[in-house]
Amino acid sequence: MSDTTLQSRHPEPVRQFSVFTANRLGRLRDLVTQFAAEGLHVLAITVLDTTDSSIIRLVVNDPDKARRVLNSHGFPFTESDLVVVEVTNPGELTGLMSALLEAELNVHYLYSFIPHQHGKSLVALSMEDNEMAEQILKKHQFTVLRQSDISR
Repeated sequence: MSDTTLQSRHPEPVRQFSVFTANRLGRLRDLVTQFAAEGLHVLAITVLDTTDSSIIRLVVNDPDKARRVLNSHGFPFTESDLVVVEVTNPGELTGLMSALLEAELNVHYLYSFIPHQHGKSLVALSMEDNEMAEQILKKHQFTVLRQSDISR
């Protein structure tokens, strides 16, 4: 029997955590400090705030560890999958949006990653249909990344 581990045919999609917290001074710092203390790297982040509360959406290098940290520190959160696409030059964003429009796919929201270690620009997309979006983007020669591609 071989000791090698077979790679999954369909590697895990990029996992996003949406953390719900009171909109108060220092709460974002508390979250990123807890992650840093556990050796987690925040790869992408965006914050949506209202008068009373905030949603901190983020992607990290180790979703399993992030889940444990969030649970152990009492941060309420949800998880969802994202479509993450490599954008190598500014003009590609137009092509990316055109490909999605052509397929009549709605973008719920998007945000960019903190610069990737290989100098690539990455865009995180929350889509109405991730599977269809991935197929369309690959058809249009975009590089769609998985969790294993972005983890450091």
